[in-house]
Amino acid sequence: MNPWILAARPRTLGAAFVPVAAGAALAVSVGTFDIMASSLALICAALIQIATNYFNDAIDHAKGADTAERLGPTRATNAGLLSPRAMMCGGGTCLFLAALTAIPLLLRGGWPILTLGAASLLLAYLYTGGPLPLAYLGLGEIFVILFFGIAAVAGTFYLNALMWTYAALLAGIQVGTHASLLLAVNNLRDLEGDRIAGKHTLAARFGLNFARRETALLTLSPFVLNLAWLPFGNFWAFVFPLLSLPLALRLARACLIATPSRAVNQLLAQSAALHLAFGLLLSLGLVLP
Repeated sequence: MNPWILAARPRTLGAAFVPVAAGAALAVSVGTFDIMASSLALICAALIQIATNYFNDAIDHAKGADTAERLGPTRATNAGLLSPRAMMCGGGTCLFLAALTAIPLLLRGGWPILTLGAASLLLAYLYTGGPLPLAYLGLGEIFVILFFGIAAVAGTFYLNALMWTYAALLAGIQVGTHASLLLAVNNLRDLEGDRIAGKHTLAARFGLNFARRETALLTLSPFVLNLAWLPFGNFWAFVFPLLSLPLALRLARACLIATPSRAVNQLLAQSAALHLAFGLLLSLGLVLP
């Protein structure tokens, strides 16, 4: 595989697509869908996520979190396919392109989108870089819920409708929780290596039993939150995501007995499938009358 594509981690890019789809679907439900704004938001989200992955690839290698004993998929910098300098330049280029793409969105959305966009660009690097990297302080899951959930869904909806709504907050929390599941499963797999490298993820801080329960909680809690769609009158938004519940139950059971090993990569793939399935079913439920 081309090392740039490998480093972009294409299997995880659903974390950029799903929240934009949910925000756009919510806009359709209130009759304010704007295809241009939604398309540009999707491009920006994908570029920011790829930039985050590029920075993560280079910085984790530099800090020793990625080694030859790595249990996860191949990382381009660690494998010697790209230099750390090239990877950092690639991340910076993606952020520059995201900023250019966002100009029409800034003109449409004004200062709320400017604030959200600037924070997203900055934190793409600060997730693993800078003096206080979020991923190394155990704040990764919170970051993902906030930016790959609430901010992405509510931001996309705002760009379409030019208003805020509690429904966008609810959808953002649900989508963001499943996006953070990807990170939590990843951290469970890398628990021992992260401890050695000084990467203080929640799994590394609190141990294997905590990591197992955390992944199970992140897997199932969006389904509990689904009940909140009923007071909004969104019956289909409540019903459709339940179709992915069997996958979630199997994944939660597997997470509760998982141990740090390469076998966890299968759970990571299932987590990505659940995130995509739940998010698309929720989006479908939102657009139905």
